[in-house]
Amino acid sequence: MTSYPTTQAPDGVGADAGAADGTVRHVDHLVVGAGFAGLCAAIKLDEDGERDFVVIEKGDDVGGTWRDNTYPGAACDVPSQLYSFSFAPNPDWSMSFSQQPEIQAYLQRVARESGVLDRFRFGTTVEQATWDDAAARWTVRTSAGTWSARTLVAGAGGLSEPRLPDVEGIEGFTGELFHSARWNHDVDLTGKRVAVIGTGASAIQIVPEVQKVAGRLDVYQRTAPWVIPRNDRHYSALERAALRRVPGLQKLYRTAIYWGRESYVPAFTVEPKIALPAKKAAQLNIARGISDPALRAKVTPHFEIGCKRILISNTYYPALAADNVDLVTDRIARVTPTSVVTADGTEREIDVLIVATGFYTTELPFTEHVVGRRGRSLAERWRESGMAAYKGTTIPEFPNLFMLVGPNTGLGHSSMVFMIESQVQYLREALRTMRVNRYAALEPTEDANRRWNDALQRRMRRTVWHRGGCSSWYLDEHGRNTTLWPRTTFGFRAALRAFDTAAYAVRGAPRRTDPSLPGSAVAAPTQNSREDVSA
Repeated sequence: MTSYPTTQAPDGVGADAGAADGTVRHVDHLVVGAGFAGLCAAIKLDEDGERDFVVIEKGDDVGGTWRDNTYPGAACDVPSQLYSFSFAPNPDWSMSFSQQPEIQAYLQRVARESGVLDRFRFGTTVEQATWDDAAARWTVRTSAGTWSARTLVAGAGGLSEPRLPDVEGIEGFTGELFHSARWNHDVDLTGKRVAVIGTGASAIQIVPEVQKVAGRLDVYQRTAPWVIPRNDRHYSALERAALRRVPGLQKLYRTAIYWGRESYVPAFTVEPKIALPAKKAAQLNIARGISDPALRAKVTPHFEIGCKRILISNTYYPALAADNVDLVTDRIARVTPTSVVTADGTEREIDVLIVATGFYTTELPFTEHVVGRRGRSLAERWRESGMAAYKGTTIPEFPNLFMLVGPNTGLGHSSMVFMIESQVQYLREALRTMRVNRYAALEPTEDANRRWNDALQRRMRRTVWHRGGCSSWYLDEHGRNTTLWPRTTFGFRAALRAFDTAAYAVRGAPRRTDPSLPGSAVAAPTQNSREDVSA
């Protein structure tokens, strides 16, 4: 199966979590996260015969984003047929844009039927992952014990750590306070005075649902988003039967949706004026949903469409126009124990404060706990040089680390599942290369990493995200877009289809000194492709 020595548990990695007695468990591959990315990696590793792996997940189930975001109205803004694994089609989607419970159920079913769940460890968080250069392995300390792994696959994602707003006094609020991604279902909003901070992708789904039950709803808007109609519909029983039974029909649906989505790319990356039809649709959406001219003016953006994420909803504007809703555009000055106070001095008493203020996307908390061969964390490297990875997946100084949904792999138009599958394919090719050539460690060279990211940022300057006149969570503190991919998704897949060993520093198997590892007395010769990773 593999040419690298490891220690198997007596009954495979599913035998126990092992850490209670201080034992270090050895596996070939350790995957962090059990969302779309981690699940895809596990299934494909198993398919390739790389069965000596474990997936650790801080939550209590698979699903990641779709396990955690259970707020009212949670749904995907990418069509269901495309927002699913290509190797696990689902003919039974009930709607063209699936809601959270259905996506979570899909992931649970795929995980269950794939036969890999015996290697998942739930309720387990990473405390520290450190590269051991002598052993050419990662030592990963978790809340449930320590693991040693040849490769570390980071599938935690960029939308996993909620960000609270930096508002004076918010920690002293005495009412109910929670983030949209940590919804408190024990709180009954019926008749309550509710405030929602944020008008992003989650907020526009939450607001219409809360408006239906709240006595009063204040929506705090910093920047108005562009919102186009949600062309959603239910699949009929006949249509679902056809998708299930007619050969090739579901693949045809998926392919048509895929190319339809790719047609948006030139408007983002070449010429924003191409998006004029979308802009007109968004303006018409405002006109249909809101009759009051003053409110229309408040919700009309003053930046180019596409500069920030384009949102989809048929119910957001009518909700804002409802009698029990007030859209507040004045800056929040502070939060008191019972109210929100804006810069104009207005104080609004509330019972519940919901923050829909996004996630840590340009400074990922996970990176604080990953220490490379030079003894510094990935977060420290990125604070010095900026968040960047070679092909969004591998990083100099961090051998055998593969980051799924890494820097500049995000999308503003299509399915992240497509990008994840592309990265997992690259991971598989890297592991095949290591196995065939008996490489113990590999990492991209600084030169390869620099050339890739310099070219990417040059191309980024042409995009609407830099020319559209807005600030967004796509940009880091230096104004660099370290989040999105500035080309077509098929271009990304082509770039990651094969593993390019020439861009990497590689090393043969090290001398083993740990007597718990088989072959510890054998010293394998060093093998170099470009340069030794320790140089």
